[in-house]
Amino acid sequence: MNFSEVFKQSNQLCKVSPDGKYLATCVQYRLVVRDVGTLQILQLYTCLDQISHMDWSSDSLFILCAMYKRGLVQVWSLEQPDWHCKIDEGSIGLVSSRWSPDGRHILNTTEFHLRVTVWSLCTKAVSYIKYPKACQKSIDFSRDGCYMALAERRDCKDFVSVFVCDDWHLLRHFETETQDLAGLEWSPNGCVLAVWDSCLEYKVLLYSLDGRLLSTYSAYEWSLGVKSVTWSPSSQFLAIGSYDEKVRILNHITWKKITQFEHPATINNTKAVVYKEVVKRPAVCSDDLSLHNITIGNTLFNTQSKYEIFPTPVHLPVVKPDPDRANPKIGVSTLAFSSDSRYLATKNDNMASVVWVWDVQKMSLVAVLEQTAAVRCFQWDPRRPRLALCTGNTKLYLWSPAGCVSVQVPTEGGFQVQSLNWHCSGDSLILLGKEQLCLCYMDNDQEDK
Repeated sequence: MNFSEVFKQSNQLCKVSPDGKYLATCVQYRLVVRDVGTLQILQLYTCLDQISHMDWSSDSLFILCAMYKRGLVQVWSLEQPDWHCKIDEGSIGLVSSRWSPDGRHILNTTEFHLRVTVWSLCTKAVSYIKYPKACQKSIDFSRDGCYMALAERRDCKDFVSVFVCDDWHLLRHFETETQDLAGLEWSPNGCVLAVWDSCLEYKVLLYSLDGRLLSTYSAYEWSLGVKSVTWSPSSQFLAIGSYDEKVRILNHITWKKITQFEHPATINNTKAVVYKEVVKRPAVCSDDLSLHNITIGNTLFNTQSKYEIFPTPVHLPVVKPDPDRANPKIGVSTLAFSSDSRYLATKNDNMASVVWVWDVQKMSLVAVLEQTAAVRCFQWDPRRPRLALCTGNTKLYLWSPAGCVSVQVPTEGGFQVQSLNWHCSGDSLILLGKEQLCLCYMDNDQEDK
């Protein structure tokens, strides 16, 4: 495993192009495009203000930079650096901007969710879509890029509109059986649209492409409900995380629950491996304490950590949520399937330092990773069953069926990993600090052997 030098970035705005060749980073109002292999700067663009959001087009030829405070979007071309496009939403404002799947249209959502404006880069044509709903996930595109589902709110009722992305004509428009729709997501095969209600009512609805209600799922009533929803890459399973600290898995044939995964404070399962991060501070000799060695963030005083396997039963640290505060820190907020749909990683918010890994094939708990600090982010390798996670310290943590490892990020100045992203090849990881980033290169050939 090797690490690159450290580069500057702002607001965690750093993305690899979909073709895996380029790395785009934002530094205040500048957009820097590097070659992923050499990390040499290929292009440098200057925007009109500090960049709030940045995104690649699907063909890796254009980059969108949104400046929400100014209501502006600027688009840059990688092939023609002199070409650029500016979209000004004016006084109506801007809260979100994104590419359409064809990489030639931009969808801007205005302030107060008054409308979605579709701008064409080719024809300069403009289309307007009214009544978009302000919710957790109001727009989703099917994986093949053919359809867009949009959540709408009109006359105090929830609706879903399905548009054809080629010419933006309305394919289907139907009312949903929700009190307050919170989000929607297409299955990876594009056949089913999952729609879920706000946390006040446990309800997940499954619609076909033509708007037929295929199934409704509700686990319980009169309590806080759905907190997270995700599809398996194979489209065979829908995982639903809820405030009762459980994950329920629905199957794609009957849409009934096939199993549920619980997150108890005490683990008695003898088949699960419990990895506990153990920290030890290195012994410091008096010779090391010279003025030359003591610098701010010197790795001399970095704690070293490793995983130890603990026999069950194991008691996990639980934080009791404050019942008087909104959005209580309880329930399963994060769910992620591995690329082969074999494993599911979960995080229960009142056990913030613990990640759970489940075997979906065997429907059982495989591993529990207990960290010394709250887990900030975890993500699966896009090519193999390997999970990377970070906790806001100077370390990177990796789990695979073979075991667990804690790796010190060897950079000067105490680089603290706040979040991470895999390269699409699975050969490297982008580690993001507060104002810096570095790349971690994996030795996959050795691991695969």
